[in-house]
Amino acid sequence: MSQTPPFLLRQGAGRLIISVPHAGIYLPSQIAQNLTPMGRDIVDTDWHVDKLYGFAERLGATLLVATHSRTVVDLNRAPGGGALYPGQAETTICPTETFDGAPLYAIAPPGQEEIDARIDAYWRPYHDALEAELNRIRALHGTARLLDAHSIRTEIPRLFAGRLPDLNFGTNSGASSDPALVARALAATSDSRFSQVLDGRFRGGYITRHYGAPARNIHAIQLELAQSCYLDEENPRSWAPAHAASLILVLEKLVSALLSA
Repeated sequence: MSQTPPFLLRQGAGRLIISVPHAGIYLPSQIAQNLTPMGRDIVDTDWHVDKLYGFAERLGATLLVATHSRTVVDLNRAPGGGALYPGQAETTICPTETFDGAPLYAIAPPGQEEIDARIDAYWRPYHDALEAELNRIRALHGTARLLDAHSIRTEIPRLFAGRLPDLNFGTNSGASSDPALVARALAATSDSRFSQVLDGRFRGGYITRHYGAPARNIHAIQLELAQSCYLDEENPRSWAPAHAASLILVLEKLVSALLSA
């Protein structure tokens, strides 16, 4: 298994943790050698999402960022399997194909023993850290708020029709967060040039659904960004701060709203 730590954690004193589970780009060599060229190209990465939230520490939010590619293990899927959106195309905890349906493995995909090993080595440490931070924050403030931060290509016909709205908020159809907090989040971003939707195609993955528990004073919201908002989708590895500047200002307003009492 990889010697690279499975996550980076920057603790803040505020009531919000930002989870970034899919921006990691590291592929252990023993996994990479079995992938197709497209698999090694990690095309379904949430490119640069950690950079979009680089202001988090300054505002007092905690930032938890995965280091490994979602091709290794998908931190936003349940370890025991199960569909998030029954009847719709989606990837598994150890994906075997891209969002477009292309194979990731040049030889046989991982069997259950390998999947279990990846869960133990990469998935579980991230979730142990996330749970510990939520408990720490709730102990400090009486409440904890979780923003699960993602991005995706603006058009993926296999997953959704047409173009995705710019800001896609998910609350598991209202079950993962207090409605007043959701309203505050939407209000913080509504006067921007970016379109937004609540509980549309993306209603929140495993992280939002598992940790969001308003009755226990833990409120979780997923935000899936259309990548055209902040990068050139033809060259997604290139980070252009000027292209992302207007979106970062909106995200700062959002995070400030989620941090406030």
